[in-house]
Amino acid sequence: MSTNRPHVLLISTDHWSAPLLGAAQHPSIQTPTLDALARSGTLARSGTRYTNAYAECPVCIPARRTLMTGTTPRTHGDRIFKTTEPMPRVPTLAQTFRDAGYQAYAVGKLHVYPQRDRIGFDDVILDEEGRPHLGAIDDYDIHLADQGHAGEGFTHGMSNNEYSFRPWHLPENCHATNWAARTMSRMIRRRDPTRPGFWYLSFRHPHPPLVPLQSYLDLYRDIDIDAAHIGDWSRDFDNLPHALKVIQGANTHLRGDEILRIRRAFYALCTHIDHQLRMVIGTLREEDLLDNTIICFTADHGDMLGNHGLWAKRLYYEHAANIPMILLGGADGRVEHHAIDERLVGWQDVMPTLLDLAGIDIPDSVEGRSMLEEKPRQYLYGECGEGPTATRMIRAGQYKLIYYPVGNRAQLFDIENDPRELHDLAGDENYAPTLDHLAGHLQSELYGGDEAWVADGRLVGLPDQQWTPRPNRNLSGVRGIHYPHPPEINAEKTVGMP
Repeated sequence: MSTNRPHVLLISTDHWSAPLLGAAQHPSIQTPTLDALARSGTLARSGTRYTNAYAECPVCIPARRTLMTGTTPRTHGDRIFKTTEPMPRVPTLAQTFRDAGYQAYAVGKLHVYPQRDRIGFDDVILDEEGRPHLGAIDDYDIHLADQGHAGEGFTHGMSNNEYSFRPWHLPENCHATNWAARTMSRMIRRRDPTRPGFWYLSFRHPHPPLVPLQSYLDLYRDIDIDAAHIGDWSRDFDNLPHALKVIQGANTHLRGDEILRIRRAFYALCTHIDHQLRMVIGTLREEDLLDNTIICFTADHGDMLGNHGLWAKRLYYEHAANIPMILLGGADGRVEHHAIDERLVGWQDVMPTLLDLAGIDIPDSVEGRSMLEEKPRQYLYGECGEGPTATRMIRAGQYKLIYYPVGNRAQLFDIENDPRELHDLAGDENYAPTLDHLAGHLQSELYGGDEAWVADGRLVGLPDQQWTPRPNRNLSGVRGIHYPHPPEINAEKTVGMP
């Protein structure tokens, strides 16, 4: 017996910025599969690319809590990186699908605690990036052992918190990207044919370690790699907000041609994912499921990749916070094809959108809204971190306000006319009304300790702090050989930059 209810495939990547798509006119990156999904001329009936999608908190764990609950950091309780924080007691995306009669399976990076918490899925085939100290040996590590490479997932020597790079050191079928795509394809083929499926495919890359297959490095050998862009505000290190000094100051050794080589390795990981997606989509096609499958491709956050002298995430510039969001509606004609939608959306909106398309009631706990609603939101609030490196954001219309409470520093960018954020307009008197308007939205969102940043109706922030470089004795948390099982350590300890 078959069902006409739509299947759902949610695809998440890690560290993938919205500009890193051929469909977004990127000059270097090769993403033919995702470009086809965005165009939707060959692989499915309908596809819309949302160009103003943002991570409410551009860090792995908080973002994934938002994705799986449809709630903001204020509600789900993490805007830092709480490695041992259980999921909040609200309906999850997976559980809501299961309650509606769906089979729900996940493959790849879940990033919850405890690691084997299924958060509503029937089963999770796990890849947790070599974190056995949190209490679980994941399924990808078991796969490596089955292939005769027990504990060798990180014997390439690269850290998942820095930007050294080299080619992948094991056979191709042992690469985490190949494993995830193959495992999801098999999961789809093993489905219960009497029930619709909700499948979550979560790739660990292009998050470092930068260990692409040699064939993908070779693919970029004859492609000119785009250089990092540097804003006029980011050239004066001494005048940067404290949070930016922390990131820029830790990476001053990365410059020039080295940045181009890093980008080449990073883009190679992206293209590898793009190509492996063809196997998953091909499985849906050969199983006669593709035309009735809702597909969403997105990422938890981006990566600065040297733009403005900055790296990784925890920031609200476009390359860190603006994320890809490609939606295909299957047989649902409400999702337009060959379309670009410029409304403001966040990861809180993925859950209600997929439930809406599947015809399932959205739980009252969900704070996001369906991306198919006629009336878009007026602004989107972002919050990341507490203490000296705290950062907050308001995006409304064509403008973005980024606020650093330490030193009471605000930046204002016209994203429509200055998408690379080269010019900070906060000091321009002509934009003072715009700055005040966005600051008013920001103040309305503050809670807890953040309320101390306001006095007499104005943002006053916190005293500035002096920046001093700190040692990196652990090489940003580089991992060792994981066989035999390494000893458990303090799970609350964050090693390197999460």
